[in-house]
Amino acid sequence: MQKLEMLYEGKAKRVYKTDVDQEYIVDYKDDATALNGLKKGTITDKGIMNNTISSILFEMLEGKGIKTHFIKKLSDREMLVKKVTIVPLEVLVRNYAAGSLSKRYGIPEGTKMDNTILEFCYKNDELGDPFINEYHIRAMKLAEEKDIRTIENAALRINEILIAFMKEIGIDLVDFKLEFGRTPEGEIILADEISPDTCRLWDAETHEKLDKDRFRRDMGKVEEGYMEVVRRICEK
Repeated sequence: MQKLEMLYEGKAKRVYKTDVDQEYIVDYKDDATALNGLKKGTITDKGIMNNTISSILFEMLEGKGIKTHFIKKLSDREMLVKKVTIVPLEVLVRNYAAGSLSKRYGIPEGTKMDNTILEFCYKNDELGDPFINEYHIRAMKLAEEKDIRTIENAALRINEILIAFMKEIGIDLVDFKLEFGRTPEGEIILADEISPDTCRLWDAETHEKLDKDRFRRDMGKVEEGYMEVVRRICEK
């Protein structure tokens, strides 16, 4: 397989075309951003750690019946994925109050929610990825009704699987962001990544943060938090 021209560069990844039809290479970067891009920095070897974590979790989810864009891990920083057109929605799955949920509603951070909360954001950097609801989604023609239901059901199932997986390695899955893509055949599948960049992961006993909040909040030991997640997942 040959790596060809770069198709897209985002905050955390680059996507390259290949000489194989409908297969792309995702290259994970060490760049770190927070607060809708207002804060920028570098987390040493973040690309390697996120590629490792995402590859393992995608493969695990595939084994549980979740269809994803993941094909295989190619190198420390690269994975091979299926070509998809990203649905311009970010799906936020919340099990505990944290971040913007705590700020908006005054819920103390760490409060376990009585039920899982799903929220949608319009994936648009220029607008700051604003929160939207299903009425917006339909009115803006971002996704059809059946696609919204597919995404909701998949997100809730992924949450169940990840909660159980993380519990086995002593981590509470506080919340996380998912993105979905549409294949050339029109099927909606899981895309993007699952990593400490896109999840809030707390040690189940100490509640120590093992995710990008360490970068967002200038807590220090950012690399150590990511590496601890890598260690636990790889040793499972």
